[in-house]
This record gives sequence, C-alpha cells and structure tokens, in this order.
Amino acid sequence: MAQLLFRTAPRMLLGALMLAGVAINFASVVSRYGFGHALFWAEETMVYLIIWGVFVGTAAAAYDGSHLNMDLLSRVLRGRARAAVSASIALVMIACCVFVAYHSAAVVEMFATAGQLTIAARYPKAVPHAALAVGFALTAAAVVVRLRAYFSGKF
Repeated sequence: MAQLLFRTAPRMLLGALMLAGVAINFASVVSRYGFGHALFWAEETMVYLIIWGVFVGTAAAAYDGSHLNMDLLSRVLRGRARAAVSASIALVMIACCVFVAYHSAAVVEMFATAGQLTIAARYPKAVPHAALAVGFALTAAAVVVRLRAYFSGKF
C-alpha cells in the first residue's frame, strides 16, 4: 500500500501534470502564432501545475530517500550511533513538515473563506496554495512510513 501511495500514484500524477502542461503550452503556441490570440490563462496554469508537481514529487522523493539530506555525519557513523542520527533527522523532518502543512492549511482556509481568485486564470487561490499543505502532509507521512519500515527491517 505504501508503494502505491508514495511511489506509484505520485509518479502517475506527476506524469499527468507534465502532460497537461505540455498540452497547454502547445495549445498556447498554436493559438498565439496560428490564430493571433493568446491564451491569457495558460502561463499561470502551467506555473500552478509545476507547483503541484514539485510538492507531490517531494513526498515520493522523501519516501525513496532521494531527497536532499545532510548525511555527512551519518555516513561516517556505524551501528546504533548511525541509527540514532538517522532517526533524529527523520523526526526533525517530520516535525518541520507537520508544522508547514498545518500553517499552509490555515492559509488555504483563509483563501477559501475569502473567496479570492488568481489574477489571470481566475482559479480559487486555495487550489494552488493547497499544494503546500498536501505536499508537506504527504512528505511527513512518507517519512513516517519509511522510518517505521527502516526500523522493522522491511525497507
């Protein structure tokens, strides 16, 4: 189940977001140069697709352990000391992700309550900003699952 939630599904979503971005970009180019009409919403939409892709991809990278990691100290340590440092790093990462997810959710709630819209595409501002809350919550969950599997010897 963890493989599906933190590896397969994010990769499929990333692929779909990338394909959508390419299709929007292509449609924008054809519209502008073929018909002399710019798609005013295309640029903003592609930016939001990239933002969602980054934050969904962060959870997949954290689950795989391929995220940026300050591991200079843990690489020279062995045994229990290495496990303690790795666990400490994971716990700090979980705490930071939960903190950011919580506060991002509060911002999303404020945007949703206010009914604010983006400038060009007129999307509810809560939608692009929700990428942070969702991404950091998924990243925290991925690190918890990875940490649990690591200590049980199943990873």
